Amino acid sequence: MKREWLSLGLIAITAGALGAGMLPPVDSLAPASPRDAGDLGVGRYVPEASASDLSGKAVSWRSGRGEKLTVVALTSITCPLSKKFAPVIARIEAAYLGKGVKFVHVNVSGQDSAAEMKEQVASLGFKGLYLDDREQKLTGALHAKTTTEVFVVDSANTLVYRGAVSDQYGVGFALDTPRQRYLESALDSALAGQSPAIAATSAPGCAIEPAKAEAQGSRITYTKDIARIVQNNCVECHRSGGVAPFALDTFEAVSKRATMIANVTDKGIMPPWFAAPSKDAKHANPWANDRSLSESDKGAISAWIDAGKPLGDKADMPLAHTFSTSEWSIGKPSAIFQLPSPIAIKADGVMSYQIVTVPTDLAEDKWVRGVQIIPTDKSVVHHVLVYVLPEEALHDAAARRRATIDEAGGFFAAYVPGNDAVIYPQGMAKRLPRKSVLGFQIHYTPNGKATTDQMRIGFLFGDEAPTHLVRTVGIAARGLNIPAGAANHEVKATLPVLFDAKILAFMPHMHVRGKAFRYEISTADGTSEMLLDIPRYDFNWQLRYLLKEPLDAPKGSTLHATAWYDNSPGNPANPDPTKTVRWGQQTYDEMMLGYVEYYVVNEDPSHPDDAALVTRGLSFESLLKLFDKNKDGKIERSEAPERLHEQFDRLDRNKDGVLTKDDFAN
Repeated sequence: MKREWLSLGLIAITAGALGAGMLPPVDSLAPASPRDAGDLGVGRYVPEASASDLSGKAVSWRSGRGEKLTVVALTSITCPLSKKFAPVIARIEAAYLGKGVKFVHVNVSGQDSAAEMKEQVASLGFKGLYLDDREQKLTGALHAKTTTEVFVVDSANTLVYRGAVSDQYGVGFALDTPRQRYLESALDSALAGQSPAIAATSAPGCAIEPAKAEAQGSRITYTKDIARIVQNNCVECHRSGGVAPFALDTFEAVSKRATMIANVTDKGIMPPWFAAPSKDAKHANPWANDRSLSESDKGAISAWIDAGKPLGDKADMPLAHTFSTSEWSIGKPSAIFQLPSPIAIKADGVMSYQIVTVPTDLAEDKWVRGVQIIPTDKSVVHHVLVYVLPEEALHDAAARRRATIDEAGGFFAAYVPGNDAVIYPQGMAKRLPRKSVLGFQIHYTPNGKATTDQMRIGFLFGDEAPTHLVRTVGIAARGLNIPAGAANHEVKATLPVLFDAKILAFMPHMHVRGKAFRYEISTADGTSEMLLDIPRYDFNWQLRYLLKEPLDAPKGSTLHATAWYDNSPGNPANPDPTKTVRWGQQTYDEMMLGYVEYYVVNEDPSHPDDAALVTRGLSFESLLKLFDKNKDGKIERSEAPERLHEQFDRLDRNKDGVLTKDDFAN
């Protein structure tokens, strides 16, 4: 039996109700692991489809749906993995039955007898509707791939999860208990009104052989298809009260801008997301905040336009997304700080970066577990970086200058349209030192009307030290020198990792000549790995690329950043292609900063400066602030804590027991 089902091929998927394009094949033999949710139809409309109940009567799967959620669980009496998962599904069904969740069990074997199916229901105690889908009408509507898949559908017929029940069983292995309970986690999230953290996985099982190719889909409409695509990818910003210049939360609004939507989505301009997809089709999308549209979504938009932009049945509309009506999406802040006075933004032209300092006057160090920046006029704010400066920066111009030019030391908070807030995971926080000063670096973009802005920043403070101290460091090339007219100038920078660390996110930063950016890591054994590839950098979007799972950066490895610049006349944003461009804060200058957000493994937050020699970007200026006790402009070994002497010795190139600017020269 095992040899027989292992020989089954991968399913060939035809275009249908879950998308207007080909859904990618999934290896039916691979262990359960996360997959790209958009590519597998999550967020799409699940259509009406019928199969036979145990009396032989044609019944719609919807007749067995739950008040809040419905789980369509595929099964087969003869598939070994389906048999292993069947009692697990029965236990989960019983646990969630009283929570507004019902299960529809769908036999996809095509060869199991009615008697065998009735015996399965009786022995396992399945509570929900049981269907025999030997004609593959429901299987086709779901684009099902293997006999162990489960599909979670909300009350408006939108698919919110598809994939494995758990990772407990697979081809050639079985665990005592699952490490990942994918289905239960998805149900808990959906019942709480949240999107599942993992919304799609592979599901090892017997591959489903499709029936003869036939039209399994139905006409694409706004209510079934386009509304879900727009809702999942656009309305976060394009809604009433959103930061985008117009709303896309109604049929009329989308219909009137349909051609523009098709153009910008096809070119990858919208939604703003610039990370290249993994070249390994089996490798899960690592990004928690990926906004990119799948090819099937793009195809659906084009097909809808070609069909005349039909509205469809209003009963097919998805559940409306809800957005917080509170000014502070992070909750009520523990402390709020505002710019001391409004900044005037002119009606047109360009503006230099605005640098504003704001004292905190905090009497003690604070652990920041959440932060949000709110401009008073969002329409003119391109992006904001907030740095934490020492107290003397408020009154000492020289100290302020030293602090504000230390961009590689890492920003504390950031703002871009659609991404104005961060709440760190449980057990993580940033440290805000007592008496520190907030340095705002603000890029305003005039939009045709003179206005003012007096933004605020709000912090959520934790009551106790976190398990992990979150930090940000910049991999920087301060000596960049971009020749006039160069169309593809390459600049590299590296950062040695002196502690075992976990990377949480990336944020590359260049100005208008920035063309592409790449992060890589090389380990002590000589292996190298691509971490983030941005083949088309867009200065208009200073995006934070947040990882679903922290990434290992072991001690002894090196982080590499590579940037490419277009200083040619062919770059329409280039202020002056005849100019050699160097490092500078203003937009007409350039920067090469590969920000990395991370924490140090096994660091004791009660000694938050332990990792300073690596976490501040190896910036000499920032280290002076921490360790130059006698203010002589250099750091003697005795001035650094003994626990940091190993790191000190690595940086002391000439081994004279003193760190100077020369030790940090490229």
